[in-house]
Amino acid sequence: MRVPAGVTRVRADNPSPLTLDGTNTYVVAGWVVDPGPLLEGHLAAVRKAAGEVEGVVLTHDHPDHAEAAEAFRVPVHRPGEGEQAGPFTALATPGHSADSVCLLMGLTCFTGDTVLGEGSVFIAPGEGSLAAYLGSLRRLRTLDLEVICPGHGPYVWEPAAKLDEYLGHRLDRERRLLAALDEGARGEHELLDRAWSDTPDDLRPAAALTLRAHLEKLAQEGRLPPDVTLGS
Repeated sequence: MRVPAGVTRVRADNPSPLTLDGTNTYVVAGWVVDPGPLLEGHLAAVRKAAGEVEGVVLTHDHPDHAEAAEAFRVPVHRPGEGEQAGPFTALATPGHSADSVCLLMGLTCFTGDTVLGEGSVFIAPGEGSLAAYLGSLRRLRTLDLEVICPGHGPYVWEPAAKLDEYLGHRLDRERRLLAALDEGARGEHELLDRAWSDTPDDLRPAAALTLRAHLEKLAQEGRLPPDVTLGS
């Protein structure tokens, strides 16, 4: 498996439909990116990979990425736009969550839950924002990246193609949703069946929340019919 120079990945044993095969923690020059859940075996593996830990830096505060942040007893950094943390520069990329950042180190980008190695990103209404997320993807697309180190899944060695895929996927969902609305669909289950027909049963609850994020975006843009009903 091809690995970015100077990067060690330690995968947490917390697999699930949303975390894929587990949360990726990265070790770079003694710095720990997204230390992950508070699991003793995972912490031991991260310490072994890092040697002496100099600092911890987070892409966002969700527990599967940040729960173990204080366990290393070193400064924990939550950098904002343009701020430095060790060898990383933060790029604000809200959408999955309001506090999401990507961490740039040369042509390597640590994306947390903004871009995954496989599958699509969960966007919940309220905490997340689909409009902001699309803006973040477009911002990342302007960068000349060599590799993406995602919060879940494998390394992405064709970042431009992955970002194009992500943008196309979201816009296709929106097109399907608008078509369903134009054809008279109004209830949540009906809209899911039309626009998320390919979603496995175990991911349908997450898809329902992502649907609401899409509807929230359409409402903000004045494109949502007033008689749409959720939970039906």
